[in-house]
Amino acid sequence: MTLSNFLADELQNKQQILQLIELAKTIKNHPADYANALQGKSVAMIFEKPSLRTHVSFDIGIAKLGGHALYLGQQNGKLGERERVSDYAKNLSCYADAIVARVFSHDSITGLAEHASVPVVNALCDLYHPCQGLADFVTISEHFDDLSKVKLAYLGDGNNVSNSLMIIAAILGVDFTLVCPAGHGAQQAMIDKAQALASESGSKFMVTSDITVLGQQDVIYTDTWISMGNEGAQNKAALLETFKPFQVNHDLVNKVGASKVMHCQPAHLEEEITTALFDDENYSVVFQQAENRMWAQNAVLVSLLAGV
Repeated sequence: MTLSNFLADELQNKQQILQLIELAKTIKNHPADYANALQGKSVAMIFEKPSLRTHVSFDIGIAKLGGHALYLGQQNGKLGERERVSDYAKNLSCYADAIVARVFSHDSITGLAEHASVPVVNALCDLYHPCQGLADFVTISEHFDDLSKVKLAYLGDGNNVSNSLMIIAAILGVDFTLVCPAGHGAQQAMIDKAQALASESGSKFMVTSDITVLGQQDVIYTDTWISMGNEGAQNKAALLETFKPFQVNHDLVNKVGASKVMHCQPAHLEEEITTALFDDENYSVVFQQAENRMWAQNAVLVSLLAGV
């Protein structure tokens, strides 16, 4: 597998994504075999946005591979303000073997990749969450032997998570339905991208604001209705009322026949998902997703730095 960076979901083809999924599961099942995969390697981790799972899964995951992670937090300011993104990238390339960046703008990711002489990994931006998306499909593959037969639906706010999910689904040939309230869907450019990829793979891709047309599904996915940093929005009450019909609960799961429910966390319980369903181990795989973040990211780093 040849990877130079890990920036956006559509930059990997079907074979590369499937290989990353299998490598993630192999590392997960045989971690000792990869204990020295990143020996002598250092990874600089830029975090413009706060994080629990991304920070911990990268930091501990890199340690499990024998590497060293350096956390660069919000005290350094927004990329491009204190110093140019190009300077940031060139300086870090002098010291680190790879750069992981969780940023506000995708432009920051592309700027880092353009000017860095080491691989860059997108740990989240405004358009994509490719590490989350990869981990999610690792999780789905652990429950469904043939991904091409899976029907996956995302309910809620069209955001970076749903963008990555629908693009990976389209590449892999997974039927995908995006269900968002009117005015809260994905950007048209992202929808067009997913539609074109679905046409190539032969999968079905549907976008709707009418939850009543949601047919049989295998997996239901949801995310917070109010994005990180907007929790104090003045129109929060109105937003919650708009999204209320799109809540994921036992009634919905039973209606569509789904066997698994996913959430990337943090969850706002009793808003986008009920507490009972989130904690229901017969359906919920949310903590399996969280664990698989580490294994999926390790697969990306091993591919980038160890040539596997």
